[in-house]
Amino acid sequence: MGWSRRKLLSAGGLVTAGLTLPRLLYAESLLGGNAKSKADSHANQYTLPGKAKSCILFFMEGGPSHLDYWDLKPAAPSEIRGPYQPILTTVPGLQVSDQLPNWSPIMKHLAVIRSVTHKVVDHNAGAYYTVTGHQPVRGAQLVTRPSRENFPPIGSVLAKLRPTNQPLPDFIHIPKRMFNSGSFIPGQLSGFLGDAYDPLMTGDPSVGNFQIPGLEPLPGLDDQRLADRRQLLSTARLSANADAGPAVERMNRYYDKAFSLVTSPQVRAAFDWKKEPQAIRERYGCGPGQKHTGKLSHLCASLLLARRLVDSGVRLVTVWAGDQVFDTHQQHYATMEKDLSPYLDVAFAALIEDLVERGMLDETLVVAMGEFGRTPRMGQVTSNAGATPDGRDHWPNCYTVILAGGGIQPGAVWGASDCLAATPVRDSVTPEDIVATIYAAMGVNPETRILDSLHRPHTLVAGTPIWPLL
Repeated sequence: MGWSRRKLLSAGGLVTAGLTLPRLLYAESLLGGNAKSKADSHANQYTLPGKAKSCILFFMEGGPSHLDYWDLKPAAPSEIRGPYQPILTTVPGLQVSDQLPNWSPIMKHLAVIRSVTHKVVDHNAGAYYTVTGHQPVRGAQLVTRPSRENFPPIGSVLAKLRPTNQPLPDFIHIPKRMFNSGSFIPGQLSGFLGDAYDPLMTGDPSVGNFQIPGLEPLPGLDDQRLADRRQLLSTARLSANADAGPAVERMNRYYDKAFSLVTSPQVRAAFDWKKEPQAIRERYGCGPGQKHTGKLSHLCASLLLARRLVDSGVRLVTVWAGDQVFDTHQQHYATMEKDLSPYLDVAFAALIEDLVERGMLDETLVVAMGEFGRTPRMGQVTSNAGATPDGRDHWPNCYTVILAGGGIQPGAVWGASDCLAATPVRDSVTPEDIVATIYAAMGVNPETRILDSLHRPHTLVAGTPIWPLL
């Protein structure tokens, strides 16, 4: 669009489970992974010149407090503003909380969106809405659990529409599949795209015996024995399938790809984050001797692993905070100071600085968002989660999302909230708009159509990208 910095500032309120192997790979072709359907041909007409090649999506599960981190209201009453003070950053006029001192120098690389809004107060439904861009309602019921009728998350869509040729999966999820209210949270698996586009779930990289499910050979099965078995299988397939058709040929290719995943030194090296120099590990907060006791302590190793994975060519890596750690409806300030802020401050700032120094930020989109924010007033009750006078409950009416890299305008602030950080007063956006912006940054037009398992077409997302930020 050719927006200058001056024009931008005046435009709209800008202030200063196991590894998927042959059967899964074969399923990909049955769902259109190799076939060129009419819908795929139509989708190819909707590519955009997005700058980002990879994306790290940090999902702050539980809903972080926007007004205690990125949208402080120092003039508000004490029961709203809280004890934290705004501090200066590298962007004139832009302040963040004193809980995030390491964010102060990186703000020149980030774009802050302060006017995201919707009406869903449920964690599971809100998470689904946030990572798919689709309203979490089917019939008259909220979407609160996984289903093959669900819309796929961003990572699954990118794995289908923008596949890579490197041996690593295109969609990887750190650390594990998250559970809440008696069900796995929807939006983590691929929905109607099917198993072929489910993410590889790594497990918690911060644990001492970290291993990727499916990548470690069985005990006693060394590389030579594995190669011998592959040769035997190839010989048997060649003999049995001399007159086989295209379907069998495709299955053979998937066996070959599965073998390369298990045996590839590149794959194993990408997951071995402990090979990073000690100075880098300490920068992220996961060096030798550093204690990890808070609920968000896995974030240090998780974001470092995410950087290694996108550096190796993975299209999208999601890092989930997990277990609703940002859900501070009780002991809000104590939880922030002990369990959340120390890790959020150090690890995320290290990720941005690391990407900048490696020259990766221009082509790596970084997204940090939750399913909603927290109530402006302490003790305000908006859900059945049991908010107490020392807590902040769920608040989807107005909250903050952070973007960086991948062509996003650095140092920008989009939209504004009122004096209580309770509602947008300028340039409000929805989860649909945020997801549309992510797709546009990744070179995918939000109007692209994809097919479900019954070959019904669906538009990726009905939102509008925030073009001035791109």
